[in-house]
Amino acid sequence: MPRVYEELLGRVPIRFLETDWILRAFVDETRVSGFFEFIKRLIDILGGIAGGVIFLSLLPFISLAIFLDDGRPIFYSQTRSGRGDQPYAIIKYRTMLLSAEADGRPRWAKEDDERATKIGRFLRKTHLDELPQFLNVLRGEMSLVGPRAERPELINIFQSQIPFYRARLLVKPGITGWAQVNFGYASTIEETMTKLEYDLYYIKNRNLFLDLFILLRTPATMLGFRGR
Repeated sequence: MPRVYEELLGRVPIRFLETDWILRAFVDETRVSGFFEFIKRLIDILGGIAGGVIFLSLLPFISLAIFLDDGRPIFYSQTRSGRGDQPYAIIKYRTMLLSAEADGRPRWAKEDDERATKIGRFLRKTHLDELPQFLNVLRGEMSLVGPRAERPELINIFQSQIPFYRARLLVKPGITGWAQVNFGYASTIEETMTKLEYDLYYIKNRNLFLDLFILLRTPATMLGFRGR
């Protein structure tokens, strides 16, 4: 059943797997060759350079729009969990009001989030707010393709409610990914569980052709204004 589920839906059926599955099957099946890792990093560097050029070319216009809309700061840095749960500082354009989390409690992004600024809503819909993340890719903290980077505080919440959640930390987070192009954002535990099924499918089946397929599908996600 798990294999048929994967082939039909492109997801790993975590709701129906035994607790020792990750030890019996998943870890062994997720190993990749050193050649794949080398080529993937080379693609990340080339893609990071290309993305960096786009980032720099749009920087004056986006920065001015953010400043006129809600002042400074222009950029926003936040701690995320990378491969092996190593923390790093993700870089994004600021899209939220300065008072978005005044109480210090982490919150999910949601459709038409009232915490977003006017220009921030546009940047999030088009994913242009993520352009600075190409710097994270060049620094080796992220990849072009992988699970979405998550905050340590939310990971601690999710792992207590969703089986196998920490397995997504086996690889670097990505600017785009299998879950992003198939499902998008999640704002509930149930949606987060479904998104994790896509992430684990990618980790288990990742190869250069799957990465290329995801990269080719990403522009349609951006142009379709599927961000939040």
